[in-house]
Formats: sequence, structure tokens, C-alpha cells
Amino acid sequence: MSSEIIAEIKKDYMYNLIKKGERVDGRAFNDYRKIVIETGTIRKAEGSARVWLGDTQVQVGVKMQPGEPYPDTPDTGVIITSVELVPMASPSFEPGPPREDSIEIARVVDRGVRESGAIDLEKLLIAEDKVWMLFIDIHVLDHDGNLVDAASLGAIAALLTAKVPNKRYELGEDAALPIRDIPIAVTAADFEGQILLDPELDEERIASTRLTVISGKDGSIAGMQKSGIGTPTQEKIEEMVDIAIKKAKEIRETHFAEFLK
Repeated sequence: MSSEIIAEIKKDYMYNLIKKGERVDGRAFNDYRKIVIETGTIRKAEGSARVWLGDTQVQVGVKMQPGEPYPDTPDTGVIITSVELVPMASPSFEPGPPREDSIEIARVVDRGVRESGAIDLEKLLIAEDKVWMLFIDIHVLDHDGNLVDAASLGAIAALLTAKVPNKRYELGEDAALPIRDIPIAVTAADFEGQILLDPELDEERIASTRLTVISGKDGSIAGMQKSGIGTPTQEKIEEMVDIAIKKAKEIRETHFAEFLK
């Protein structure tokens, strides 16, 4: 039996399950896979975290160094986010220059951090012409779907535990990053009107549309990203956004409770 026929049979099986209100792995539609977050996983980084979202795994490192600010924001620090899709993480990942999907993930994560005001960038000014440059490096180690949410969780966990390396540059004592918010990305997949959170890889492949919503502590939206060929209605988009904001609050309170005090 050809792989195309097997894939079609699997797709039909998954769709029939979803129509009955079920998922292949037994989760409810609004359930996430198990989330595990470990911090301090890279000794030489200013901040780091490893995240498991089911079988999806990412490693995030944060590095900081003095540099020149952007001309249009001379008084604020600089954030640069990159994503590497490690070939061993998936048969579809290949060595070479950044792929379109890695660039997309990096932009979504960066937008969530930047637009939520998660970091007070004005406090990263060192001198008149020097600011802290903050590099968020994300490495995908195992791909089983929903890389955006895993990468976003890893980025904020690494930032929350990062230290500004003042001592290394003879600028005083090391200090925590000036964190103001904890943005959480939640991805919802649309299957002919049924909304599923945290799609695993096979669900991603057959979903008509995916919508990632990044929201802050007060429920405000810091960023959104649509993927897929489907065109959900305005009503369906609003429903997906509402569900995503509620789930983000739940994830934040469960996994980042110590930073909410």
C-alpha cells in the first residue's frame, strides 16, 4: 500500500474522530499535551530553558552583550531572535540557510516579546551610544507539532531567569532583566469548525487553518499569526482568540506562578 493511500486513510480516521469529539491521543479539544520547563540548562548563557510540549522539544539560550542601538530607537535595548531547525529533530529539516518556517517562528516569538513589552528595553541603556543587545537563540531538538508555542514558552522562561552580565563588562553587579510581562502563545487549529488547541504534528498537517494568539497578563493581544489555506469566519476567529487568551492565563498561572507575585 502506497504512503499516499496510508496518509489518506489516516487523515480520514482523524477527521472521523474529531467529528465525534475525540482526538487520536485522547485529549479534549482544549487540552494541551504535558508541558515541562527546565531553566538554567546552558551554563554559559545569561538565561536558558528547555521545554517539552508532549514530544516536541526546544532549547533556548539568551546571550547579552553591549552594542549600538538602532537609529530609530537610540535609547532602548535591542532584541534579536533566531530559530534553528536541527536536522535530527525531523526528517523534513535539512542543513543550510534559515528556512521560511524557521524565520516565521522567530518573528512570532520576537513579536510576542517585543509587542507585549515583556522587557523594559529603556532600562537596557548603558551609555549615550551603547545599549544591551539581547540574543534569543532557539534550537528545535524534536518536532512533533506546535513549535511556535514551545519556542515561545522557552523564550519567556529563559528571559525570566536571565541575568544582565554587568560584571563581565565592568558595569557593576549582575542583575535580573527588567521583566514587565509574561506573554504566552497559544495555537488553535480549525477542523471544519471544530477548534483544537496545541495540535500535534499529524493534526497540523490536516488542519485547514491554525491561529497563534500571543497575549499578556492582562489579556491584551501582543501578536497573532495565521497559517494554512483555510479562511475562518470573523466569528470563528473571535472564538479562537477568546479560547487562546483563557488558555494562556491557565498556562501562565500553572508554569510561571512564582513570577506573577
